[in-house]
Amino acid sequence: MKYLSRLLFMAMTACMLQPAMAATKKKFQNFKVSTYIRAQDVARMDDDKFLKSTWEVVSSQVDLDKIYLETHRDAFTVPEKTMLKVKKFFQSKGLEVGGGITYTRSEPTDFETYSYARADERKIVKEVAEYTARLFDDFILDDFFFIDLKNDDEIAAKGSKSWTEYRLRLMADAGRELVVNPAKAVNPKVKVIVKYPNWYDHFHGLGFNLEEEPAYFDGIWTGTETRDPGSAQHLQNYLSYNVVRYFDNIAPNKNGGGWVDAGGIHMSMDRYAEQLHLTMLSKTPEIILWNYMQLCDVKISPQQRAKWQDANSSFNYDEIVKPFVRNGKTITPTTLARYADVTLHQTDLLVGQLGNPIGLVSYKPYHSSGEDFLQNYLGMIGLPMDMHPEFLTDRQQILLTEQAAKDPQIVEKIKAQLRKGGDVIITTGLLKAIRSEIADVCELYCGDLKAIVNDFGYSGKSEREFIIPQVKYFTNDAWEVVSAGRPLNGGVSGYPILLRDTYSKGMLFVLTIPDDYGNLYDFPAGALNIIRRAMSKDLGVYIEGPSKVSLFPYDNKTMVVENFNDEAVSIRVVVCAKVGSMRNLLTGNQYSPAVIPAMPPMWGRNRFFGYPDGSTVFDINIPAHSYVGLGY
Repeated sequence: MKYLSRLLFMAMTACMLQPAMAATKKKFQNFKVSTYIRAQDVARMDDDKFLKSTWEVVSSQVDLDKIYLETHRDAFTVPEKTMLKVKKFFQSKGLEVGGGITYTRSEPTDFETYSYARADERKIVKEVAEYTARLFDDFILDDFFFIDLKNDDEIAAKGSKSWTEYRLRLMADAGRELVVNPAKAVNPKVKVIVKYPNWYDHFHGLGFNLEEEPAYFDGIWTGTETRDPGSAQHLQNYLSYNVVRYFDNIAPNKNGGGWVDAGGIHMSMDRYAEQLHLTMLSKTPEIILWNYMQLCDVKISPQQRAKWQDANSSFNYDEIVKPFVRNGKTITPTTLARYADVTLHQTDLLVGQLGNPIGLVSYKPYHSSGEDFLQNYLGMIGLPMDMHPEFLTDRQQILLTEQAAKDPQIVEKIKAQLRKGGDVIITTGLLKAIRSEIADVCELYCGDLKAIVNDFGYSGKSEREFIIPQVKYFTNDAWEVVSAGRPLNGGVSGYPILLRDTYSKGMLFVLTIPDDYGNLYDFPAGALNIIRRAMSKDLGVYIEGPSKVSLFPYDNKTMVVENFNDEAVSIRVVVCAKVGSMRNLLTGNQYSPAVIPAMPPMWGRNRFFGYPDGSTVFDINIPAHSYVGLGY
């Protein structure tokens, strides 16, 4: 890995030393890199000194293809004269230039939005859209096109509807009537894009309408910031990839890119780099580095060098902060713009070799809630996720969380999947939500009883105790695949972690979700290995090893395996076919198959232990906060 990191860095440096060649080639081969300037900062750029000095800092450290200039934010609109001046300046630098709007009255006041029940404020929203469309042929709405107000006018307009019902209808109509149609009346060729934030499981409660809006907006965009998982939103690293894939499935060919800010930089440079890298693993065509002034002002600091950097992780702080040569000039990196540039050039070398992302299909109906953001935790234990707003019928397996209870026909769809010989995996959250209905498939239930566990028997032990819901079932009607207790071996009680039952030609699984989803990371590797094998029938590959290691498979027999742990891990890649070798996509190094020892006789009693017939196993070591691209 140390050799790989230096090889990548030398390759990128060599490109920077050849300005004549760079002038004739794309800056990035597989995606665009852009940034965004807030309205208040655009206004400051009426000052030539500020405009030129900030551009010098940013452009010397990161390659950019496009810039978005915001016309309006926090009830302030940039004068047209200033907008035209700044637009012309960036066009003269060879950049594409688009527009942007943030429909807020006061971002510092709990992100106060406009009130769409008030005629005067609706008029402002419309006028801003028209103004922006006169200046640009495309513009993007920053992710505040929702409503969070409960003033007297909104209360009266809501009437007897729920807040969710009211807001979904209100904002779907407002987007069409106040933004898209007025903009196109002014500029028929304008493309109007709505950017959705990262908190997708809560959208419907504030009026983001994923069912209707993508149909009439010209494009959508994806917020992929995950920042610090311990902060307000508690978003897991995997979301930076997963949310793009979800929006891709909602609006095929309309999802324009990801969007990452500097949040999380206090944790380490790696935390920022991982968000950029994971966004691009989704194969999205563009990324916006939010925002221009962060690229200019967020300084490189030794505190951003994490302890694991001594082991030479994929994102190498020491190499990145060294002086480098660009266009014949020696540059000393000063801001996170340099982190972004190196990370994205490095990722660019990999993503061009990857096919289309694939994963375990998970059905999330429009406007559904329940077990919020759970799929991102599952992604962090090595289960590749592929979220869809429809119940797909062409897959061997489908995962259903509590969100699926939104669909009144969910049990009939479960039966149909099982009758054709497929698998259905349901979580304990869904089991509780449809207890009476699912009894027609399997008489089991999950009530309010809890258990404290730390021992998974032959599958290993966790390092801490945690709480799980108790799943109850009839003996010999359903069977435990993975169990846990306190203790389990030598103890007096145990509880299902993974339960299975048959129905017609198919198999129903129940996956027990701890009360704290983060305790999924405490499952021992032996238990995770069985769960991964059982849930990977559509993938042709799975991994074995500890949690906080993610698998990103693609349809051309390539994959990326990424380690989010603070220490190195040894993992096994199991290919469900006979293959002679596996190659590192960046170095070309070859891996030979591992020798698989014979399983003890006891393992034969459970079809989910051991390895599938005809499979090939490879042993891979991955440093802390690092990744490896593989092909077979």
